[in-house]
Amino acid sequence: MILALEYKKVKRTGFVPAIIAGGVLSAMVPIVNMAVRAELYTGQSKPPIQILLEANWQMMAMLNILLVTIGACVMYNTEYLGNAIQKMRTLPVDEGKLFLGKSFLLMAMCAAVLLIEGGTVAFCTAYWFQASGGVIIEISKNFLYSFLLMLPVILLSLLIASMCSNMWISLGIGVICISIATMLPVNKFILSLFPFALPYQIFAGTAKSSICSFAVGAILECACIVALEIVFLKVRRLYV
Repeated sequence: MILALEYKKVKRTGFVPAIIAGGVLSAMVPIVNMAVRAELYTGQSKPPIQILLEANWQMMAMLNILLVTIGACVMYNTEYLGNAIQKMRTLPVDEGKLFLGKSFLLMAMCAAVLLIEGGTVAFCTAYWFQASGGVIIEISKNFLYSFLLMLPVILLSLLIASMCSNMWISLGIGVICISIATMLPVNKFILSLFPFALPYQIFAGTAKSSICSFAVGAILECACIVALEIVFLKVRRLYV
């Protein structure tokens, strides 16, 4: 119900086709890279999925984060246009459901993008590495892990967008956060927990202890962001 309502709101904005098109663009990164420099990767002794993700995931993750940031801005911009969200505050309506619905829709779109990307990684492993047994399972593990690490970005982007009536302000904040994430040292665990830096982590070739630490960190960040949104909505309803 909530998901369908949110979809109707953004249906005419081109939100869904734009996210899918961005996902296709991101998914083309490993294919183009392998087509141009296949000999550089096929000679390595690592598992094919690890080779592909280490070579391409930084660019793919950055595009995914950018898609989420833009998507969050577009979703809340439809609420601020025509003062719709201001009118809703005068009604006995739980604004938390609005945030929840947008979160579910953006999560669904993110899952669709990761599914497309997983398909191209599977194609690359089959075409250039002739890998077959257990590849789908390994790819599923990697992209489920990536989806988990994307959740804090989704929620934080929506939190920022909900705070800013001007879409360009929230988009600017998101772009700054993306830039900061690319400059953080990858060998510092605490800094890697920055929500916009989490999606750059990969499952393949990473120690189980690190995987568990990042997964727990992502879950805790999600809980904190949701709590911040609840507090923000209550304070805004009191003073606005």
